[in-house]
Order: sequence, then structure tokens, then C-alpha cells
Amino acid sequence: MSTPLTARTFQTLVKRSGIPHTFYDGWQTLNRGQRGDGWGSTDENPGGVNGVMVHHTVTRDVAATIRLVREVGQPENNVPPPLYPLVVDKRGHLHVAAWGRCNHAGLGDDDVHRAVVAERYPLPAPNELNVDGNARYYGVAGINMGDGVDPWPHSQLNTIAGVSALLCDAHNWTERSVIGHLEWQRGKPDPRATGGGSLMPRIRQLVNGRL
Repeated sequence: MSTPLTARTFQTLVKRSGIPHTFYDGWQTLNRGQRGDGWGSTDENPGGVNGVMVHHTVTRDVAATIRLVREVGQPENNVPPPLYPLVVDKRGHLHVAAWGRCNHAGLGDDDVHRAVVAERYPLPAPNELNVDGNARYYGVAGINMGDGVDPWPHSQLNTIAGVSALLCDAHNWTERSVIGHLEWQRGKPDPRATGGGSLMPRIRQLVNGRL
């Protein structure tokens, strides 16, 4: 079982890491509470948290993205905020928007989840929606349009990998506990690499280097 890091512990780790960062007002308690299977160890989710899930935002502007993540959500899909706890801009600056259960992962595949828990690769292709990912994964999103054209600067990838490695190290996970939304849920493309395809092999390589 992996107990989620407290907001205070995570803040301390980020400050020690040297990752450039901003913590937004009220981030420590901005979350979706115990909806679904909850957050942390619950009767529905005795295993606690099990990994880090990476996304792209389909946005460009930093301030507008943070507002979307913290205040707006995705009303067109009936998804309330907060969307992601962690957002990384193209300069490699980490924006800590929230903490705890956030609406970033949605339902995903139980076979994929078991493989992540066991850190067993290659991951199976997702084909079911039967596990509450919001209860089991930290979420980090890179500001990127996700169109296969918008670039991912090294500074941005370096911070995504850095904060992912920080979480993995705290839980004694390897880079195999870092997955993409596209690996969790069929039909999701994120994070899409420049030129198309998945960015996850590159991100896991960078996380491995950090660990």
C-alpha cells in the first residue's frame, strides 16, 4: 500500500529539489475529496496511490490554463475542477494547482492498473473502463496543444520527469510507475509527442535517469 504524500511533505520535497515552482493559494486543500473510490487507502481502494499519470492540456496560455485547471474544469464534458494537481509550462516551471484527488484520469483498465502496480511491461492495451484512476494516480500535465505539432522543450520535459521522479523516489517506485493517459484509457492521445505518437518512452527514460 502507498499512502499519498501530504501537501506539506510534497512542498518540502519540491523546494529541496531545485525545480522552479509556484504554489497557488489554497492548493493544499483544493481537491475532489473522497468521491468515487476516494483518495489514499479506502475500503474501495485499499492500495492507495500507485503511480503518476502524464497528460497534455490542449492549451497554450499559462494563466488561462491554471484558471481552467483550478476554477473551470471541463464543463462541456461535465468534469468539475480541479483537473490536475501539477502543471508544467514550456519554461519548465512547475505550477502546483491542487493536491489530492483531481479529475485527471477518469476510469481506466484494470489489466493496465495491475501491470503498473507490478511495474510489468509492456503494458496491455486498455479496453475497459472499470478502475477509478483519480483515486490511484498523481496527475501531471504539460502545457501543450497535443496536436503533434506543438513542441515539447527540453526544459518542460525535464521538469515533468523531475517531479515524476520525485514522487517515484518517495514511494520507492521506478519509472515504470509513470504512465500516460493514452496507456490508461482507450481513445486518449495524451501526452502526444511532436510528430505524433506517445511521449511516454522519452519521459520514462528521463525519469529513469533522475532515479
